[in-house]
Amino acid sequence: MMHFMLLFSRQGKLRLQKWYVAHPDKVKKKITRELITTILARKPKMCSFLEWKELKVVYKRYASLYFCCAIEQNDNELLTLEIIHRYVELLDKYFGSVCELDIIFNFEKAYFILDELLLGGGNTGDY
Repeated sequence: MMHFMLLFSRQGKLRLQKWYVAHPDKVKKKITRELITTILARKPKMCSFLEWKELKVVYKRYASLYFCCAIEQNDNELLTLEIIHRYVELLDKYFGSVCELDIIFNFEKAYFILDELLLGGGNTGDY
C-alpha cells in the first residue's frame, strides 16, 4: 500500500503531496523535510530505492522534479516506479511536456490526474 507521494524540486521545494495514511501536520512536515534532504543528498547513479523507517521509498527524477512514493516493505518497488512513470506520462499528455511551473500553477489538475490514476477518480479529500 502506498503511504504518500511527494513531488519536489531540486532546490527542495515541495510542489505536491498526497497522503494515503493519516498523520498530523507536524509529522507530515518532519517526514517531508527528512526525505527531501535524504534524497537530494544522494548521487544520481545511486539506487532509486531506500529503506526508510518501516517503509520503502521509491523515487525518480524527471527534469527538475523528484517524484517520491513511500510504500510498505512487502510492496513491489518496480511497480511503484512504473506508477510514477505512468503519472509523468499522463502529466506530459495533459500539459504537453510538463514542467515544474505547470505543477505550481495547475496543482488542482495535477491532483485530479493523480486521483484518477491511483483512486479511479475517487477523492480522499486529504491534500
